[in-house]
Amino acid sequence: MTGHAQTTGARPAALLLDVMSTLVHDPFHVEVPAFLGMTLEELLEAKHPTLWADFERAEIDEGELFARFFRDRRPFDGPGMKRRMVQHYRLLPGIGELLADLKAANVAMHALSNYPDWYHAIEERTHLSRYVTWSFVSCDTGLRKPDPQAYLHAASSLGLTPELCLFIDDQERNVRAAQAVGMQALRYEGAAELRRDLCARGLL
Repeated sequence: MTGHAQTTGARPAALLLDVMSTLVHDPFHVEVPAFLGMTLEELLEAKHPTLWADFERAEIDEGELFARFFRDRRPFDGPGMKRRMVQHYRLLPGIGELLADLKAANVAMHALSNYPDWYHAIEERTHLSRYVTWSFVSCDTGLRKPDPQAYLHAASSLGLTPELCLFIDDQERNVRAAQAVGMQALRYEGAAELRRDLCARGLL
């Protein structure tokens, strides 16, 4: 069941928003493979299977990420890869306008994101905090979606029951995990579609 098929619940008191590929362009899929001279499929096969998740939980630092990024520990320009990623952080089409309208409607918005401390570079490039508070980033909380505790921690920190939170993410597994703890949830499929869904819930 997708987020669009979910029955609309109570009017949400807060939005919990994924960031990468929901609000902000994720350079990992195109720009990073191009920088490394690989296809995305080749990159996924060659990279360490769990290291990025460890980095997102702040269990390793940037130096260790670069040293062990590939399974075979081949040397590469890690700082250059990071610079390439930072250059391409940008809000997705229509998102800036949508977030501005939500802010004008006094909708509380919080990031619930799996990401390392590089999110500070996203902020520098996009000024996302004009609209969304960087409340629940995995490098700060130690919790990554789809761990149920990532959602429950966010709700409890806001003083809300899960049912009063609306979670939005481009990944179906993360949407399902939010629904499993009682949250309202939508899968992001574009700014126009999201605007329509938020209007249906009385937020715009």
